[in-house]
Amino acid sequence: MTERRVSYQWAGLNAEKEMNKKKVIEIKNLSKIYDLGDKSVSVLAVSDVALTVTSGEWVSIMGPSGSGKSTLMHILGCLDKPTSGKYFLMDEEVSSFDQGMLASVRNRRIGFVFQAFHLLPRETAIENVELPLLYAGDREHRRKALTALERLGMIGRKDHLPSQLSGGQKQRVAIARALVMNPDILLADEPTGALDTATGEEILEIVESLNKDGMTIIMVTHELDVASRAQRLISMRDGKIEKDSILKKAAASELGRGESR
Repeated sequence: MTERRVSYQWAGLNAEKEMNKKKVIEIKNLSKIYDLGDKSVSVLAVSDVALTVTSGEWVSIMGPSGSGKSTLMHILGCLDKPTSGKYFLMDEEVSSFDQGMLASVRNRRIGFVFQAFHLLPRETAIENVELPLLYAGDREHRRKALTALERLGMIGRKDHLPSQLSGGQKQRVAIARALVMNPDILLADEPTGALDTATGEEILEIVESLNKDGMTIIMVTHELDVASRAQRLISMRDGKIEKDSILKKAAASELGRGESR
């Protein structure tokens, strides 16, 4: 299978996700304060934010530097904890979880894709994709990793190190790794930021196809044309949600699942 003839259908998504739309994420009065230095100076990074994301939505988050979008993304990804407020992920109140519990949630529920790919440089493509499965103790890690790479058109590069891959190929491997645990949510932080325009478009087509198959997507981007591919656009400023706009009908509703919020 060549890279340009990839079937982006992710096996099991439609079968395993509920047909009726439901709340995947709900945050209430969420704030995050960072203490600097000797704690005499505090920065309010996220201020009293409320947000609901339902299954099958693709939500883009934009805002200037210091707007709080990255902090919010880290909290949504269970990489950080809020100072106050509540965060419910798939009906679990994860805002009260300890670090061990948060790590388990990250592994089971969330797939991550980053601008810098974050592949281990001394591990091959298949070894990078296997990592979440190994952490989970999955005995079928090799088979599932091969399936993930095949879905992303990277089976022919499975034994290549990251240094032997192009930027687009690295991002495909990163997406395969993000999907290998069949997560509920894909969090993408500037996934096309390090790519040329043509390669970035290929990656966005993959994300778009995953969303059409029912995957919930939350993406941080500085590029309006990238953000506009989503169904919702959230604009942040000074730690607050300044605007929450519906851009188009949700992909899930096009599959007969009802209207997006």
